[in-house]
Amino acid sequence: MSSVLGFRDPVADAIGLLRPRTVIGPSLRAAGEWALRFDTFLHVRIGGLVRGTCWLILDGHEPVLLHEGDTFMLGNPPPYVLASTLDASPRPAEQVWAAAEDGFVRIGPKSEEDLYLCVGHIAFDDENAALLTDLLPPLVIVRVGDPHGGRLAQLIDLLATEVGVAAAGGPLVQNHLAQILLVHMLRAHAGQTDRPTGWLGALNEDGIGAALRAVHADVAHSWSLKELADISHMSRSAFAHAFKSHVGVPPLEYLIQWRMSLARDALARDTLSISELARATGYQSESAFSTAFRRVVGSSPAQFRNQARQPAPSAANGS
Repeated sequence: MSSVLGFRDPVADAIGLLRPRTVIGPSLRAAGEWALRFDTFLHVRIGGLVRGTCWLILDGHEPVLLHEGDTFMLGNPPPYVLASTLDASPRPAEQVWAAAEDGFVRIGPKSEEDLYLCVGHIAFDDENAALLTDLLPPLVIVRVGDPHGGRLAQLIDLLATEVGVAAAGGPLVQNHLAQILLVHMLRAHAGQTDRPTGWLGALNEDGIGAALRAVHADVAHSWSLKELADISHMSRSAFAHAFKSHVGVPPLEYLIQWRMSLARDALARDTLSISELARATGYQSESAFSTAFRRVVGSSPAQFRNQARQPAPSAANGS
């Protein structure tokens, strides 16, 4: 039954459900004194310094000085400023970005450029975006000297090379590099924090990760706490405590939440009937599935599917 919904592993499954859409660049090359203010936006922005230094000033946070090779990830952040100095007066980034040419925004004399910044925006399907955005702080910094830093710096360099190059398959390469960069940033973040990190907890915990992979490999199975504990080579009590500590919810609650995330996606795309979806997500009857779905989502599966079929209102502005 797992093949019906295409399960692989916790990270691949979650990112697959997010349906990421990437927009890379334009990249920034700058000289002299400058400051750009970016408005709030949804989901994730990733960037890194190919050359130079600059300040990242996020509303409500202490300013951070970024160095060559450093990477950053912003999750549903408030407005922020990128600047050459802390006392530079910021101007709206949107106006400057509108003047981009050949994949670059330039500030100051070209011959004096001492900063090269590559950035990308990754948007997700709204139905399941919280799978990731609820786990992320507004700002994650990975220094070039950190365990994952060198690899991330290489990815930023590769991504920057693709921006503005009119080569065959360029947008495809950019899209894949951005998603690889996202996964490595998530790994780095999971390694930096001792707070619960949801499915990110699978990245660094062998025992918990084995249980999560088993759940994702066969979500239709009637998993018991004992079965999952045995897979993790722990007692039930030790497993339940460790799982909640790392993931943030009890094991069987995670299973229900994951099943409902899969159900939302399938209903929104109308890929399975409700009875088929009930069986694919481990429920013996459509009524049992509908009761669980209503508890988690707040509406019946039929109501959710009908609402998803409604045409989306046209937006006046892009994301």
